[in-house]
Amino acid sequence: MITINLSKASEITKQSLRSWREVEFKRNDIQIQNALIDGHEEAKAEAVAYRDFLRDLPSECDNMSIIQLKDLMEALNG
Repeated sequence: MITINLSKASEITKQSLRSWREVEFKRNDIQIQNALIDGHEEAKAEAVAYRDFLRDLPSECDNMSIIQLKDLMEALNG
């Protein structure tokens, strides 16, 4: 019988998310800078909301099931 350690699976997913997130943060920085330069408040608000989503994503793993963690990892890698 295979036993999956939910805590360890969550930590592995968090580490993968943090690596993926670094690239997304860099893209997001450019979006925010462009919105500020162009004066687009709506674009800036969307970019800031996305940054908040990225920042909070690893902590969301604590409340996920194994299936949800697996789906998240597949989304990141696919």
